Amino acid sequence: MKAEEFDKIFDDNEEDIVQYLDLSTIKRPNLEPKRINIDFPIWMVKKLDEEARHIGVSRQAIIKTWLADKIMQTEQHKIST
Repeated sequence: MKAEEFDKIFDDNEEDIVQYLDLSTIKRPNLEPKRINIDFPIWMVKKLDEEARHIGVSRQAIIKTWLADKIMQTEQHKIST
């Protein structure tokens, strides 16, 4: 399909354009995983595991969620001051 045809379908909102996209090549900037190693004291790992079990997610998910929340709070604080 030529770019002009694709643009017309998109602009006219005639149909869903997703069928024309190769989704296997999509990349989301800054969301690629980057593996890091971090050491936690045993008490902290136990607490993380307790909380993760309590809400039904993995330890990794709880760590990512809490870190993301803290980063967003810090960013909001920077903006408001």
